[in-house]
Amino acid sequence: MDNKPAFRNYRKLQPQIFCTEHPDAPLVEDYHAGDMICPECGLVVGDRVVDVGTEWRTFSNDKSDKDPSRVGASENPLLEGGDLSTMIATGVGGSEGVLDEHGKPMYRNRRTLNSSDRALINAFREIGQMGDRLNLPRMIADRANTLFKQVHEGKALKGRSNDAIASACMYIACRQEGVPRTFKEICAVSKISKKEIGRVFKLILKNLETNVELITTGDFMSRFCSNLSLPNSVQKAATHIARKAVDLDLTPGRSPISVAAAAIYMASQASADKKSQKEIGDIAGVAEVTIRQSYKLMYPKAHLLFPEDFDFVTPIEQLPAQ
Repeated sequence: MDNKPAFRNYRKLQPQIFCTEHPDAPLVEDYHAGDMICPECGLVVGDRVVDVGTEWRTFSNDKSDKDPSRVGASENPLLEGGDLSTMIATGVGGSEGVLDEHGKPMYRNRRTLNSSDRALINAFREIGQMGDRLNLPRMIADRANTLFKQVHEGKALKGRSNDAIASACMYIACRQEGVPRTFKEICAVSKISKKEIGRVFKLILKNLETNVELITTGDFMSRFCSNLSLPNSVQKAATHIARKAVDLDLTPGRSPISVAAAAIYMASQASADKKSQKEIGDIAGVAEVTIRQSYKLMYPKAHLLFPEDFDFVTPIEQLPAQ
């Protein structure tokens, strides 16, 4: 006798659950309580429903510092074995497995035995924290992780601090992704000095045979002006001033950051939103004397630097001479 039709009609024979007062209303399932609830009147028409949701469970309220999950950590392709592999600890010569006190083989996660993966995990954590402090997208941290992996495998910078390498990789990743940060900004969110980050940065470029785009004044202008709460008109004028100063070669040997800071100072002093050299220096990470020196080189040609449509509140003749 063929029982297949009976199995096909099994679901049809199951009793349908519905609200007696509102039979046409679609029931809402409460996964946490396991109840079927009528959305019209709130009547619980079914209880102890099997939870078909995810099995993930965390225990973040426990006293322990860790936050374990039933499903474990996600796979990381940069780690050997994706950090998901497990190995059996063997005895001398690999002939016998090491047994625990109950006589069962001991299984150990590869990460507990591989110092290389442990160093990578620590570096990736440091890079992630720097990215969070700098409010950078995840893709930049991923690129920095890849750079660190390449440096770590090449072993060309052996003896250098992993934190210094991680900081330099973050700096390179920011420049390669078109959102450059200054050495001082990277230094502010890491444990390494600006000088050491610069040294490791040059070594990485040399050993990986890679390059980064040259930074310009425009790379920092929008961010600095935004942090200073300056309007778009001042930002546009500062961008124009900095570009013209570079084209006219008024600031030879000056860094793009100091030129950008001086251009912001000049544009703001000619507008209603005036900012002091100290305010700009705190945002740009440039000393006041550095801004003053760049501004002093630009001031004699100020009439050539401003855009034609700029609305002057303070005429060029009344701008600070220094």
